[in-house]
Amino acid sequence: MSNVRVVRYLTGVGSAVALLLASPGPVAAAAEPLVRHAAVLDSTGAEGPASSTGVASVPTATAQAPAWQPPLSTRGRYIVDANGDRFRLKSANWDGAQGSWTGSGSSADSADHHAGQNSYGIPLGLDRVPLPDLLADFRELGINSVRLPFSNEMIHSTAAVPDAAVSANPELRGRTPLEIFDAVVTALTRDDFAVILNNHTNTSRWCCGIDGNERWNSSQSTQQWTDDWVFMASRYAADPRVVGADLYNEVRRDVLDDPNWGLGDSHDWYAAAQLAADRILAEANPDLLIVIEGINWTGLPVDGLPHGRPVLTPARTLSHTLVAAHKLVYSAHFYGYTGPHHSGATGIGETHDARYQDLSRDDLYQALYDEAFFVSEEAGRHFTAPVWVSEFGIGAGETGAAARTWFGNVTDYFADHDTDFAYWPLVGWEGHDDWALLRYDQDGHRYGLLDQTDWRGTGWARLMDSPSLTGPVAAAPAWDMLATGHGDQVQSLTVRAGGDWDSGAGKAACPDGERLIGLGHTSGRGLCTDVSAGDLRAAGDAQAVVTDERNVPAGGDWASGYTKLQCAPGQFLIGYSHRGVRMSAALCVPARSALGGTGRTVWFDRSDNRPADAAGGDFATNDYKGQCADDEYAAGIAFTARIGSSAGPAALLCRKLA
Repeated sequence: MSNVRVVRYLTGVGSAVALLLASPGPVAAAAEPLVRHAAVLDSTGAEGPASSTGVASVPTATAQAPAWQPPLSTRGRYIVDANGDRFRLKSANWDGAQGSWTGSGSSADSADHHAGQNSYGIPLGLDRVPLPDLLADFRELGINSVRLPFSNEMIHSTAAVPDAAVSANPELRGRTPLEIFDAVVTALTRDDFAVILNNHTNTSRWCCGIDGNERWNSSQSTQQWTDDWVFMASRYAADPRVVGADLYNEVRRDVLDDPNWGLGDSHDWYAAAQLAADRILAEANPDLLIVIEGINWTGLPVDGLPHGRPVLTPARTLSHTLVAAHKLVYSAHFYGYTGPHHSGATGIGETHDARYQDLSRDDLYQALYDEAFFVSEEAGRHFTAPVWVSEFGIGAGETGAAARTWFGNVTDYFADHDTDFAYWPLVGWEGHDDWALLRYDQDGHRYGLLDQTDWRGTGWARLMDSPSLTGPVAAAPAWDMLATGHGDQVQSLTVRAGGDWDSGAGKAACPDGERLIGLGHTSGRGLCTDVSAGDLRAAGDAQAVVTDERNVPAGGDWASGYTKLQCAPGQFLIGYSHRGVRMSAALCVPARSALGGTGRTVWFDRSDNRPADAAGGDFATNDYKGQCADDEYAAGIAFTARIGSSAGPAALLCRKLA
């Protein structure tokens, strides 16, 4: 929630009331500063003290991060590098470039910025600490990656930041916010940090309330938003350690309407994320991980009215399928002062719902699973993907027992479940934002988690040092859903390049490297996979659009009385089209090697017909589904246009792969 410490939600009956969230914890009392330690080696090359205070650091993973090879991709619930080795995102959020003005008072007055910190629209701390010293501190924390928020306004700003904003880094004077963002990205990646770009806000204003940043298109069009993403992904495409695109932060309700997941309107976050992801991968950088956050808030936070945090629950029945396989990461945010049905508000407008910090350990863990972790914990489903908790955090000055217990419980959960995570925030000003892992005063003295007195160190060490999967990760088959409820879903770039293969029909095609293995009877849903055989398709772009029974051999009627759209010998199904419910065409492609010829008819017009241990999960909820076995391919679709019968697919011709 980008640390939802200043959040506004509109509530009320008849008239709207703005709800202001209070700070979740007091600013930490001043502690003994840790003097800058830029010179770790003395003039003889011997290691010198890290500080002149003698203050010991909390136990952390301080060793240099193991070498990793970009780009990153996914295997089941894990993120892996180019060698197939696990790369666990141990991240923190370096905020500031998304904006810090709270929206009231003067934007030039630091008092009117979040926690009194005027970021000038660039990452915080550049006025206090040289970049190399900041990165050395990041490395000492043990993180290997940085979520780097930005605003769309930052992209288009042409004014140079004031010299005061980069006083500790004078080489950055005279640059625009985007140019400084460039320099920060370059510094991070040269120091071997992975960088995940995060479109946090539209306007350079502190997130997350009713502030013009509720949705990706609250202050701009969806077209402009996706154009900006293509621009940013292209800008850093030559830097392989820029590894991800976190599409938008905390999609939530505005004054009048909720975002949704799959309704097909202008507030459809599922569709917008799909569009942006495919444009990024197809037009800018096919190597990026695509990070899609769930919906952060819907409904009015008023007792008796529906409201809550859907987070990733909609993905169970409607998941994303990208044009590049093994690039999807789902994301969720958790803070103790919010809850499954609690906005985080205090005072006027606060409901009587439990916050996460009010839940027992068992109930908290169940909520985490239900709202997000089912995605990574349930293997072999159309929605299975890594879950990155890209925001969580708490203040160093927090004294509340419930909040402190929550932090211990949630870091235990993340540690025990080998979770990818990103703490919010990484950098702040001493005496201002005590949530920051690292805080700096005006002279560059450091305070925070590396001080022995910071109570959060125990939870942080638990996260960093807990047992974790390392080394090679076994390949996992892809299981991807196709959904045509509100438009085409042609996820093969090869097929897209060939143009519209059935004009006027609703069309779906599996991503390159996958084959069609299942269909829904009336929903237009399909299931794709590469299980057992990997990429079956022959080299090249040959394809066949089948609209009649020309490929059904004499004596080969596998669905008597039904119209059969069958692939020619040596071909298999990767797509389909329909006009309304009625089947229109089957899309077939040649195989790279010989396919089996014997087959069976899988009927699903009156009930489900899937293998008993069918992977992929329920890809067409509330619809009859048919699915071939893992060692089979689909070679044909049968349907009927008889009066009184549904004209949707009724049977699949399933044949052995070999």
